[in-house]
This record gives sequence, structure tokens and C-alpha cells, in this order.
Amino acid sequence: MPVTDLLERNCKLYGDEVALVELNPLMPDTRRTTWKEYDLMQPTSSEPYRREITWAVFDEKANRVANMLLERGVKRGDKVAILMFNCLEWLPIYFGILKTGAIAVPFNFRFSSDEIMYCADLAEVDVLLFGPEFIGRIEAIADKLSRRRLLIFVGDNCPTFAESYHALVADCSSRAPLVRIEDEDDAAIYFSSGTTGFPKAILHNHTSLLQAAQMEQKHHETGRDDTFLCIPPLYHTGAKFHWMGSLIAGSKAVLLKGTSPEIILNTISQEHCTIVWLLVPWAQDILDALDRGDLKLSDYQLDQWRLMHIGAQPVPPSLIRRWKEYFPHHQYDTNYGLSESTGPGCVHLGMENIHKVGAIGVPGYRWKCKIVDENGSEVKQGDVGELCVKGPGLMTCYYNDPKATEEALRDGWLFTGDMAMQDEDGFYFLVDRKKDVIVSGGENIYPVQIEDFLRGCSKIKDVAVIGLPDKRLGEITGAVIEIKEGMECTEEEIEEFCLDLPRYKRPKKIIFAEIPRNSTGKIEKPKLRKLYGAEHLVAQQNRG
Repeated sequence: MPVTDLLERNCKLYGDEVALVELNPLMPDTRRTTWKEYDLMQPTSSEPYRREITWAVFDEKANRVANMLLERGVKRGDKVAILMFNCLEWLPIYFGILKTGAIAVPFNFRFSSDEIMYCADLAEVDVLLFGPEFIGRIEAIADKLSRRRLLIFVGDNCPTFAESYHALVADCSSRAPLVRIEDEDDAAIYFSSGTTGFPKAILHNHTSLLQAAQMEQKHHETGRDDTFLCIPPLYHTGAKFHWMGSLIAGSKAVLLKGTSPEIILNTISQEHCTIVWLLVPWAQDILDALDRGDLKLSDYQLDQWRLMHIGAQPVPPSLIRRWKEYFPHHQYDTNYGLSESTGPGCVHLGMENIHKVGAIGVPGYRWKCKIVDENGSEVKQGDVGELCVKGPGLMTCYYNDPKATEEALRDGWLFTGDMAMQDEDGFYFLVDRKKDVIVSGGENIYPVQIEDFLRGCSKIKDVAVIGLPDKRLGEITGAVIEIKEGMECTEEEIEEFCLDLPRYKRPKKIIFAEIPRNSTGKIEKPKLRKLYGAEHLVAQQNRG
């Protein structure tokens, strides 16, 4: 059963009930910005607003999108990309694409113009819907994009190089299109990347999407009375597939812009949220604000809040211990996953297993796990090896990349590239990553991209970008830089040179030192992480 059937069911059963709320709160001048500070989240409007749609309107909008696309020649198997910030239009557009039999292709809203072009070519995108925040980036490549693709603008004051979404859907039928969708039909492409930083296009079918929805509802027991607070961007598999628990249950979800502790607690209070998915930095900020006395729990209505869960990065056990001091009645869960496994949940801790905080957990609903050595043979329990997962949410392939697919999928198992071990109770723990991807605030940062940029500085002889442990973000980006002989360079010069990088890619710590390489010429990053990671952690602790 495709997930579009669930939307149509909710329209029939709960048509007059609120499905989605988009909330842009009044931003206090004294707030501590988190996502904005680290360039991880969509900007907020200066004017507060609240918008909502019912399940009936949700389905009607999706039908209009589907019929509009069909009228414009979109057919089964075509690829339709979405480049938008979270808003009430996002999910109806996504479901409208699915209803045509086409493939939905969410784009990361941090993509530069070149990255947009690269991914459009990689996924063979036929149509691109984009929001007003991306006019400049699309305009820079509009001539190349529009040669083979339809560009549709979702917003007011449509630019001349695109067609207006609102004008196109205005007269389209609100009835469901007569397109039959099978479970094994291709449904969506998401983008991932390894240590090289070059994205791979990950293809999923409708079985994967339904598995994600059913798993989320099962894991967190999402019911009709729950309200899910969604803060991360919907292009991310984590946000969208956590929301799909609400789709299964037919319950409300809130799309929140803004992540200060005050805004999060105020939204939970006013919207009566019961399930909240946080990243480590947001949870840390809430706890710090409570410790300082900046916030008082008695000022909010939080009795209905039953579950706080975290994903996207390792969770310090000390954080959860602190959390339980303030919220002793909260259920807690953590999730592990990859875009190749339809996002989070192929391994999850489980709400009943808070005593095992520190583990990523046990196999998720309908998933299997194993740990293997370099030859693909299972290791003994307690030994470290590569984590492999198998289940109905696995990707079909890396689109147009048979070599990468063959390396990742073997005999129905996904080789994750993450090193793990299983304890005597059957719980899995991550040990290290084969890949050198830096996970900062739940988002991946790719060192090679930054290293290649820094090598453009005339004073730099060699550079290695590594992750340094951080109390709040999990990791921050550190650049170990070796200066050319006879030259001098300061941190300020490097910081100024990096202004051409997107903010989230700029190194947060700069270290001037020699770069160690092994006998084959490869940089010894484990040695650098061990040396400078410990130093950075001690320095951070000394600063309080």
C-alpha cells in the first residue's frame, strides 16, 4: 500500500481535523540562536504567524499538485525535485508528486547553485519546484536548468525564468488522479555523500516509505491524540519519516521555525505537543537555560509532553541523565539510521530501554542487524566490526551508480560503513566511523570539500579537516593546517579566506601543525583526532 492511500484514508475519516500547523513564532531579542547560528535551519520571518490545514485540505492540495504535473506532461518514473524551506506547501507537494507515479526528489536547502545543478543532473530531474529564498541560486543556473527541465516557483512575484505554482494549480481538479501505484514502484530519491563529499542519489520504492511510516508509529506508539513537533528540515529523511508516524495515526503535527529553548517550550505548551524530536544541541540549550534560571518549567503547560527522542548523532549519556532530572516522567528513545535505510529507526533504543542510554539500541521494527569483519563474516559478540542492516526499508540502489550499489548492498544487506559492537544483552553500540564525515548538530560535513577549498590558499602547504568533540554539537570542524616553509599565517587570515565558504563549512577551530601521512601518502586522521580531540575537549571543559 503506498503512503498516498494513508493520506486519502485520513481525508475520509478525519477530514475536518487539523493535519499540519506551520508556526513562525515571535522571536525574542535575547534568544540564543542555534540552527541559524550554525547555518543548519531555515530563517524565520520577522513577522510571527500561524497557518494550518486539515486532512481534507491536505489531500485536496496534493491532488491539485498531481493533476497540475500530469497536465504539464509529468509521467510515471519522471523525477520532480523540491527545493523549499519547511512550510504548509511542502508535504502536499511531496504527496502530489507521489500521486502521479513520479519520483519525489527533495533537495537540501543549503545546496549552492553548483550543487543544485550537479544533483539535478545526477538524479535526471525533469521538474524543479523552488521557493522564494532560492531565486538567486536558481537564476544563476536557470539557462542550464531550463534546457531540459520545467521550473516552477512556489511563492508570490514569480521570476521570469519560471512558471507560477499558484497560477498552475488554481484551476486544477481536486480529485485524485487515476494513476495506479504499486508497492515496488520507485517513489523517492534522497541524497547522501561519503567522505569525498560527492552526493549519491539514493532510490527508494513505495514499500520503503510505508515501512518508515509503520515503523515510526510502532516505535513511538503514536496515537490519534498525539501532536508531533517537527523542527528539522523536511528534505531530511529523519524529519519526514518521523512525521509519517502522525500520518499513520491521523494526528496533528507542527512545523516549527525557530529553535531557542523559549520558543520550543512555548510551542510545546501552546500546541499541546506530546512527541518532540530534538537534536543534541537543542536539548543541551534547553537544559542550560533551565540551569541558568532563564526558563522556568512552571511557566509552561508541559504535562501532556510524553516522549523526547533524539537522533542524527551520538547522544551523551550525561545529557539524558540531566534531562531526566528536569523531566522525570518523560519517555526517551534514540534512533540510528541512514538515508539508505529510509532514515532513522533501523536500529533504535526503545522507550523501555532507557537504562541502556549510550547504545544505539536493537534492530528496529522488521529490521535485522549483524556485525562483520573485513571479509564479511560475522564477528563474535563483543568484537568490533562493520554494522550491516537488512529490512523492507532498504534503498533499491544508488541511482545510476551500479558500482557503489554493489559495494553497499550485498546479499540483501546494507553495509553501513559504521563500526559497532554488540554487548551481552544484544544492544548495539557505535564505536567509530569508517568514513571521516563530521557530524555536527546532526548534519554531515564533508572534510574533503573543505580541504580542497583551503588548498587554494597560497600560504597553505597541506591541510587535514577533522571532527573535534563538542559538548553541544557532538562535533565541530577543526582544520589542521601546515604552512609553507618561510611563510607566516594567522588564524584571522584563514578565517577571512574561508568567508567564501558557506557558514556551516567554515572551520570552527584552526590548528597550525605538520600533517602526518603514512607510507602510502594518506593522511593519518585517527592520529590527528586522538591528539587534538583530547586537547580540545580539555580546553572546552576548562572554559566551563
